Amino acid sequence: MVVKLRRPILVGGLGLSFSLWMLQNLHDSMVQVSEFGILSLLAIGGGLWLLKLNRTQDSSELLNGTPVDRATVEGTIAKAEAVVNQLAQEVEDHQALATLREQVTQLLIELDRQKMIASVTGGKSVGKTTLIKVLEQNLETGNFASLQFQETSPLFVEADETSDANVLAKANKSDIVLFLTNGDLTDSEFQTLQKFKAANQNTILVFNKQDQYLPDERVSILQSLKQRMSSIVVATAASPSPIKVRKHKEDGAVQEWMEQLAPDIQQLTQQLGEMLTQQGQQLVWSTTMRKALLLKAEAKNLLNGTRRDRAVPVIEQYQWIAAAAAFANPVPALDILATAAINAQMVMDLGGIYQQKFSLEQAQTVAGTMGSLMLKLGLVELSSKAIGTVLKSNAVTFVAGGLVQGVSAAYLTRIAGLSLVEYFQQQEIAINSGTALNLDKLKQTLQNVFQQNQQIGLLQGFVKQGVKRLLPEAQQPQLMESRTVA
Repeated sequence: MVVKLRRPILVGGLGLSFSLWMLQNLHDSMVQVSEFGILSLLAIGGGLWLLKLNRTQDSSELLNGTPVDRATVEGTIAKAEAVVNQLAQEVEDHQALATLREQVTQLLIELDRQKMIASVTGGKSVGKTTLIKVLEQNLETGNFASLQFQETSPLFVEADETSDANVLAKANKSDIVLFLTNGDLTDSEFQTLQKFKAANQNTILVFNKQDQYLPDERVSILQSLKQRMSSIVVATAASPSPIKVRKHKEDGAVQEWMEQLAPDIQQLTQQLGEMLTQQGQQLVWSTTMRKALLLKAEAKNLLNGTRRDRAVPVIEQYQWIAAAAAFANPVPALDILATAAINAQMVMDLGGIYQQKFSLEQAQTVAGTMGSLMLKLGLVELSSKAIGTVLKSNAVTFVAGGLVQGVSAAYLTRIAGLSLVEYFQQQEIAINSGTALNLDKLKQTLQNVFQQNQQIGLLQGFVKQGVKRLLPEAQQPQLMESRTVA
């Protein structure tokens, strides 16, 4: 078995004796180094310290319902453009670049947009179409002339949540959302309104078809809505039901007929008028802000996908190096954590891919931190037990013991590498310089990645790869057969 590596391996946590043994026995058969040779396999100390370099938090990501000004929106657009430029720098011919750059240009134009859009949304049969028709007939002059209404598809009509997500995404690109309900809120309606609030969307909750309730009921429902929601709440009757009119004549005859009442939209038009007059420019900026954040997230996802494609082979390279080292010279369980969890050279390689530059000393510290976190979280013991169960067999003795440690070393290295990738993907791109290590976030990321990779199918597949890598082909059928019998 030959593992090619063109950089010195800086494996975290190996003891000095094991390092010397590796130098003597594995130089020719396991590691071929073309540029630097093996400098050494260095031990990383057990003490922890965090890399204390400043990282400015992107306040534009945290709207919290507060008004935004033009400068803040322009800054967010600049950050979105920076991510797009970073993608262009790393993947010159990416198919999405032209579209992304066009969106950036459009956002700058939108800052001065005069025409505003109001989305009318809600569940099925709440009166969206009728309300839009009535509003368009009654709001043709003054400030309302700049307001355009658009109806979304009904919410809550399909089991697939993707449909609702698409409706919300479309509505959030408008300046105002009119959310219609025909009574007190259901849980689904309440959760949807909370999503609009989290997106800093200007929302008016419209209690439509109020004419279908008795006067006391109308008051009770409207009061309940106002108590539950922090957004503006109004009551309307876009198409009131006809009422019976009875007229008594002087000769005693009675004449009856059905009379159609005029739409009751006064509360809504008053609120819309105030919003357009007092907050018109602010509404446009808030919408542009949301679009800029969405564009930035889209570009970042594309960039992270490209970087991940480059990072995974690097992780796989180091996981099998760690596996070979632990299999050839098994060490105690505590030491195998330091051997397998991460090595400093992989930290540096992954950091380079994600524009998170580490010195060797910093990389060693990150490696030690990762190893200690794995130990404290119990990941070492859990992974060894799980892998041991998969490999368990009466026919496998010493070799099986080596396999458990070798595959465990590879598995922990992979978990550490994938955790770093996930952690790096959460960081700002091409905006902030320097490298900071947030221990709490790193710990949570480790736990999440470990849980995602604990599925029995994934574990069995990984063990199978490890066996093929570590055992001569002649021994593999015997081991596989023993596993089947077990």
